[in-house]
Amino acid sequence: MKVLDFPLAKITIWFLIGVLFCYYGQPTINVALSIFIVGLPVFALSYFLNKVNKKFNSFFGISTYFVSFFIGVLTLLFHTDSLQKSNYIHCTKAFETPQTITFTLREKLKSNTYNDRFTALINNIDGKEYSGKIIFNIQKDSARNPVIGDIIKVKTTLQRNSINKNPNQFNYSKYLADKQIFAQIYSNKAEISINKKAKKDIWYYSGRLHSRIVHNLEKSNFNKEEMNVALALILGQQQDISTEIIQDYQYSGATHILSVSGLHVGFIMIFINFILKPIPNTRKGSFIKLLSILISLTFFAVISGLSPSVLRSVVMFSFLAIGNHLRRSGSIYHTLLVSILLILLFEPYFLFDVGFQLSYLALFFIVWLQPLLKTIWVPKYKILTTIWNALTVSFAAQIGTLPLCLYYFHQFPGLFFVTNIVIIPLLSFIMIAGIIVMIFAVFSSPPILIIQIFEKSIYLLNKTIHIVASFEWFVIRDISFNSYYLLTFYLFIISAIIWNKKRDYNKLLFFLISVILLQISFIYTKKEVENKHELIVYNTKRNTLISERKGKEITIFTSDTISKNTILNSYLVGNFSKLKSTQKIKNVLFFNGKKIAVIDSTGIYANKFQPDILILTQSPKVNLDRILKDLHPQIIIADASNSYAVLKIWKISCLKKNIPFHATSEKGYYKLN
Repeated sequence: MKVLDFPLAKITIWFLIGVLFCYYGQPTINVALSIFIVGLPVFALSYFLNKVNKKFNSFFGISTYFVSFFIGVLTLLFHTDSLQKSNYIHCTKAFETPQTITFTLREKLKSNTYNDRFTALINNIDGKEYSGKIIFNIQKDSARNPVIGDIIKVKTTLQRNSINKNPNQFNYSKYLADKQIFAQIYSNKAEISINKKAKKDIWYYSGRLHSRIVHNLEKSNFNKEEMNVALALILGQQQDISTEIIQDYQYSGATHILSVSGLHVGFIMIFINFILKPIPNTRKGSFIKLLSILISLTFFAVISGLSPSVLRSVVMFSFLAIGNHLRRSGSIYHTLLVSILLILLFEPYFLFDVGFQLSYLALFFIVWLQPLLKTIWVPKYKILTTIWNALTVSFAAQIGTLPLCLYYFHQFPGLFFVTNIVIIPLLSFIMIAGIIVMIFAVFSSPPILIIQIFEKSIYLLNKTIHIVASFEWFVIRDISFNSYYLLTFYLFIISAIIWNKKRDYNKLLFFLISVILLQISFIYTKKEVENKHELIVYNTKRNTLISERKGKEITIFTSDTISKNTILNSYLVGNFSKLKSTQKIKNVLFFNGKKIAVIDSTGIYANKFQPDILILTQSPKVNLDRILKDLHPQIIIADASNSYAVLKIWKISCLKKNIPFHATSEKGYYKLN
């Protein structure tokens, strides 16, 4: 690829490698900084030697990549809040006993059944200045709701993000840590004190502007359900969309349109360019167009709440606009690389955000692959050309993001191409109408006629999505997909495209190697799965659940064989396994030479049986001190079906006897290999 000849491409790649190395290798800041400082004089020397004699060009290149790599390492380290001494994570007493904590609300999140949720910035703890981001959960009631910019004081304890309690579940704790959120606060409105003077920064004014838009839309009698979808489509605010609508968009393969991304910002740019078309393409006219686009995109980011996904898309398209103004449209790849580098220099943790990965992959494959797909068929009629172009764009984006979607979500919407053909024309109208409505709503209630047209178009969109989503058999779910598949599938896709663009021996060889590596990933995964033998005690509250795995086959031992064990599905998918049988749990189990005793609510156990592991379930009324004396187990496991009060007593008994005690409600599932 010629794009790799561009010096910034290689610098960006080494910067990304540095960020990845830092994320997974976790070097200390002192070591990384020391190596970087030592490398700087070498870089300076290579630069001057290269200026004098071009034979030092390779030396200069290597030293440049070295510096780029360590800039990536240091960028991530400097943006890791937990390494800052002022971060609240170092205030251990705040996690142990109630402290007076003051914080400022930054962003409204999606509410759950019981709480409204916000991200917030810590100001101080017990009068001492601290920093860092938390999630603030406040109980729902009829009192005044907090708003962005409110400075809140509450006496409470910080709650660490809970770890995964069952295998192969979505790692919410890691997800929050990548956003530099390490704790949460739970409170109700009676416990908090809101400062009369809010913090009036850009987020405050953005929140006020957003609230004004919502208020004016409500005054215009905009249907609540359609309004929530409109706010997601235009402003990226998904907080109030119903679960049923979100599920319809997922099943139809249209989830991406509910999150403001490159698609939405692209529509806005097209709309602005259309309005500015009368301005001549002179030097001055081109500059006026660029300035108008940048101001419009900035205003859009502000009214949409300055969410990370919107900011990413706005930065990306701002660079595309600048590149077009400078007449450098010949290499959109370079523009994308510049935007990636700039975004990650300020927010390197975006690299680990699924939205960031999918946005850039989709755009890259549309630019790279769509022209190739378009040549497969050349329609004679304009309407067919329009449909074919929409299809090829959709297929290019889907091919580029498919492995990543399978890796993260384990499902594939088979009707994605139907959805895109149907909704893209409708979405084009909705975006234009939506922008007009939102501009009106900034100042006052929009005219009823415009609201009705916009509302009906949203209703039609939802109805169309619902019809497509109703064909559930086209949604392929529970697809097992690991990191080996992810890497080799992308290698296969990239090599296939490169070979199809220009077929020669070297490219064919690269393609065949990728096929072999793909096959190796299948064989290695199969071998790894077949050699697995493990027993897991799950963290389930009402129903005791134990699984024994032998290769691909899973046997379940449970206290309730009728209920569906939905918690098991993630484990089956994540481990390429299938359910062999479900059995009623027994009082005695054997695994890899280990003897396991299970005591349930009956409290019955055999005195003569000396188990290696003792599992306690359903809060049995037993004297654990006597049981430990009789059975002499090596470890005690108590699942979440036991009451909290009983767990505390058992824990004390095990401490006296110096026997390990594993409560799944505290430590998560227990795995025995």
